[in-house]
Amino acid sequence: MSTPPTPASPPVISTHPLVGVFGVLFGAMVATCTGRLVSVGLTDLRGALHLGVDEASWIGTAFNAALMFIGPFSVYLGGLLGARRVLLACASLFTVVSLLLPFAGSLPIMLVLLVLAGLTSGTFYPLTLSFVLRNLPPRYVLVGIAAYAMDIIFTTNFATSLEAWYMDHLSWRWIFWNSAALTPIMMVLVYFGIPWQPLPQPKEGQPKPNWRGFLYASLGFSLLYIALDQGQRLDWLHSGTIVALIASGSFLLLATVVRRLLMPNPLINFRFIARRNTLLLGSVLIFFRFILLSTVVIIPSYLGSVKGFVPLQTGPVLLWVALPQCLCGILAVYLLKYIDARLILTAGFALVAIGCLMNARLSSAWSGNNFSASQLVLAIGFALAFNAMVGAIILEVFNTGALSRPIDVLTFAGYFQTVRIFGGQLGVAFMQHFIPTREQFHSNILGLGVQAGLQPTHQRLLGLGAGVASRTPDLTDAAGRAAAILGLQVRQQAFTLAITDAFTLVAWSTVCCLVVIACMARVPTQYQQIISAPAASA
Repeated sequence: MSTPPTPASPPVISTHPLVGVFGVLFGAMVATCTGRLVSVGLTDLRGALHLGVDEASWIGTAFNAALMFIGPFSVYLGGLLGARRVLLACASLFTVVSLLLPFAGSLPIMLVLLVLAGLTSGTFYPLTLSFVLRNLPPRYVLVGIAAYAMDIIFTTNFATSLEAWYMDHLSWRWIFWNSAALTPIMMVLVYFGIPWQPLPQPKEGQPKPNWRGFLYASLGFSLLYIALDQGQRLDWLHSGTIVALIASGSFLLLATVVRRLLMPNPLINFRFIARRNTLLLGSVLIFFRFILLSTVVIIPSYLGSVKGFVPLQTGPVLLWVALPQCLCGILAVYLLKYIDARLILTAGFALVAIGCLMNARLSSAWSGNNFSASQLVLAIGFALAFNAMVGAIILEVFNTGALSRPIDVLTFAGYFQTVRIFGGQLGVAFMQHFIPTREQFHSNILGLGVQAGLQPTHQRLLGLGAGVASRTPDLTDAAGRAAAILGLQVRQQAFTLAITDAFTLVAWSTVCCLVVIACMARVPTQYQQIISAPAASA
């Protein structure tokens, strides 16, 4: 009996996994850089597009909420279509959208394009981790960890300088065109590095993949993300919009759980991530994202609000964290070969706590150069902590044998992508609420000592009035300007004290993270065995 002819399939372009790994890592860097450029350049976008503060606040929300949506859904797309098809299609659309974004004629059009940009670039993260885990040869695993860490930490802190350079030498349009210029490079690497594979077919007797559960989960997380991102501006539960977002998002997540219990989906394996170390590593990732706010939010907020720095001046301060990542990352992965990842995690987070406590001593007289020593300590701490965290995550995959089960790897990657974005936004929302609350508290306390009629206040006003008397028409105007300056000084000091509280909070959060790390179990297979395994078998 003759066998039926098999359909012709496109030839395999290449079987060079290192090229594909570099391509997906490059894509993760592009996605990170885009998000940071939009965040850092929001003020410049407001000025260029003539938008108000409330209107412009939706620019970052639209992009990041779309990233949140596509995170869980990428598991479905990757399992159904394969990484190569998803990455090439999404990268192509992302390039076109990035080219068109500066030409958006109105805010609604720009928001739609930003949603498309987030949906397409958001596939880069989970598919990066899953492809790297399945295709990188064991002897190059530590190199892949270092490259991924540099992708995230370096790009996050370097983007401020990059945005400032674009504004100083080119234009605000390059906030978006940066992605349009870099994404085609990623596409070439993916095209030649990830071989074509036939569409996966469900096994006989196995339930067919279903997109509804993924849709419920993605939409639920996205609605909750929007509530967290806009909560501080809309006054949280005092806003009907925030209440509706939280209620609808929670309902959709509940529907996801119910659907999962009634109709299992073959593209996801929740039992695989319901492991002690996996869940604890998710908590460590949330803590790390919160701790990262010390350089991403707290320092730029202080320099911008108290010292009046613009991104061009803030960028060099953050480079003290970005540039040492090369050497520190190499050191971290070298140590991973010989030392338990939990010990390196502990050392990294301890150094971050020390750096934050150094910054907690700041006063309103501090400027950019005063952060140099603490930034160097933070750079070493971040490098050790992030490389060890990624290393521990990958060790968990090796020790569970998930590399032979693609669905488990996709589930694993989707879980950490969701935790990374949603957990990170939890930290951002809390910090955005914490700093204004502490500023108001300190302003009230300082105000008790600065009251009209008190001798110190009177002397301070006389001194300020004498300083501005030569530039005012009369003494009444001078007294009014002196009172305004005193009020500004009180607000400046209150904000400075709130920043010191924020650094102290981050330092204490690292202590909580160290407790979580102490609860992690030691895995039997370490990197020494993984790297030496091919040589031993040969």
